[in-house]
Amino acid sequence: MKKLVPLIFLLSTTSAMAVDSPITGQVQPKCSVWTETSGVYGHPLPYKLTTTPADGGVKASIRIDVAQADYYKAKFTHPNSFSSSPTLNDSVSWTGSTKVGQVSVAAMSAYEAAKVTYNNVTEFNLTLAGSTWFTVESTAQYGSTKSLPAGNYTAIIKAECIAK
Repeated sequence: MKKLVPLIFLLSTTSAMAVDSPITGQVQPKCSVWTETSGVYGHPLPYKLTTTPADGGVKASIRIDVAQADYYKAKFTHPNSFSSSPTLNDSVSWTGSTKVGQVSVAAMSAYEAAKVTYNNVTEFNLTLAGSTWFTVESTAQYGSTKSLPAGNYTAIIKAECIAK
């Protein structure tokens, strides 16, 4: 007679487990943007607002500090509209420019000759570490023969430091 051997199945009480374990990090800025001097519009003519000092205005001065050379570009957008103003019933014609001012490294003055300008935007390739002060000018002319309405006018300069 054959002997019967019982079959025993063991079921594991453990099961496979998986965990998503994040790796985190924080990137510190190597390029920073600072407003050194806010622009102020002078009002030399009834239809004109300008940051030109001879017309009572103040040009904006914006500093960009770069800790790591040749990884960033500066992009300035001078105003082409008011962010706040009295109601205007005619068109406003805008002009503006951005220029290299003071520099912490003499070779940074070459940024001016190498800048790229389009529409109301000026870009600079920031090839050196250090600080560069940029001067931004803005002029708004209202209609052809109309006076600007009395009130407060504000326009925004957008200054960016962009990773290449």
